[in-house]
Amino acid sequence: MNRDACRFALVAVVLVLSTGLVCADVRLPAVIGDGMVLQRDIETHIWGWAAAGEEITVRIAGREVSVSADEEGRWKVSLAPMAAGGPHEMTVAGANTITLGEVWVCSGQSNMQMAVRSCYDAEKEIAAADYPDIRLFSVGLKTSPTPLEDVAGKWAPCSPETVPGFSATAYFFGRHLHQQLGVPVGLINTSWGGTPAEAWTSGQALEADPEFAPLLARWEQILADYPAAKRKYDEETVPAWEKAAEQAKAEGKEAPRKPNPPADAASPHRPANLYNAMIHPLIDFAIRGAIWYQGESNAGRAYQYRRLFPAMILDWRRRWGQGDFPFLFVQLANYMARKPDPSESAWAELREAQLRTLTFPNTGQAVIIDIGDATDIHPKNKQDVGKRLALWALNETYGRDVPRSGPLYGSLTVEGNRARVHFTDTDGGLKTPDGSAVTGFAIAGEDRKFVWAEAVIEGDTVVVSSSLVPRPIAVRYAWADNPECNLYSGADLPASPFRSDDWRGVTINNK
Repeated sequence: MNRDACRFALVAVVLVLSTGLVCADVRLPAVIGDGMVLQRDIETHIWGWAAAGEEITVRIAGREVSVSADEEGRWKVSLAPMAAGGPHEMTVAGANTITLGEVWVCSGQSNMQMAVRSCYDAEKEIAAADYPDIRLFSVGLKTSPTPLEDVAGKWAPCSPETVPGFSATAYFFGRHLHQQLGVPVGLINTSWGGTPAEAWTSGQALEADPEFAPLLARWEQILADYPAAKRKYDEETVPAWEKAAEQAKAEGKEAPRKPNPPADAASPHRPANLYNAMIHPLIDFAIRGAIWYQGESNAGRAYQYRRLFPAMILDWRRRWGQGDFPFLFVQLANYMARKPDPSESAWAELREAQLRTLTFPNTGQAVIIDIGDATDIHPKNKQDVGKRLALWALNETYGRDVPRSGPLYGSLTVEGNRARVHFTDTDGGLKTPDGSAVTGFAIAGEDRKFVWAEAVIEGDTVVVSSSLVPRPIAVRYAWADNPECNLYSGADLPASPFRSDDWRGVTINNK
């Protein structure tokens, strides 16, 4: 067996019933159960609940760790990192089979929640999804005003029967890792469509930053107004909708959609509600890292997202207690009608907020500006989304010699009437897919009015110019909701949208 194969050899662990060692009242959280994957090579935790003062003993591979449940009945033991070996038996309570591999938390809104059955070429993908060493865990949808201890869900081996309803992005990410690393991969999908980042951030983190005071105050007002808003909904809004629906039916027309009720304390949009119910119960579970696909619901507050998104990442890392674990995210895809002229864009500003997050340690970005859909906020090509996330992980987390990203903006130099844009992550040089002229660049002078520019590739740079801008000072690329753009790296990965200026955007005052 070669060195790489030895490095990634499996440790099979069996969790078996031992009534002589533990009380019948011992309970494990849902995420510790049959078919689970434990993170290899780092300290892991086994925890649960029992009668107050009850002694719990965990045995594995010749090691034995004991602990007594505290006054509230909670207990936790830490297991030293486990490398290649086994199989082993681990005795706690219950009969379950677990393995050691790579564990990733997968979170966000609807594009992370979007299932394999809804992605491109779904029938073929489902039929081929026979990967018993990829284990799937979907956290049940739930909100809470306070942190919870457990989630609903169970582990399942990946198969044509279990994969259809699982996150497509998470599955394709995990599949690529599994194929390249040759180890089991555990995927914990905890996502909810339409939700903003503040719902996935703890209340303590939000309250600690004055920048988020307007956000929290707005929700205090929403909750204060709820009784009156609910009465109006019940007494006016619903009856009006019912009348309109009856009229549409009588006229043979499609009935209008029933209006949503006003937001209440249980709303999945409320700050911290999803962190409390769908993240906090997981934080004792050792992971390799997290992938994140979200941002659409925060696009109208893109400047705030510059601070909110890193705050959420730092909050998760602090609470997991594993240092700066890898946090990889998907930049927003191209979407909505294409505009003929350079213009401002909230979605472009959100992408910029995501791009700026790369200044924080051990973060990574998958660019998908080339695979969106102008008419569908949920692009179906999740295969490339998952693969591009996996490429960054393979390069930065696992040390593989693969490109991590498409071209990223480095710097701008002005050369007379031309501007030269310098890029990193070009992997053999810049190009367009078919050798055609570069599109997507706009240039501006001191009047700050952008016009489309001519762009020519020169090595790892692009020279940008326009006869309408004799003295350029700023360049933008793919700065639009749905830009026409075609710059790629030598590894066929798309360049990230960017701007060289820091002029006030359209979302700067939105809190």
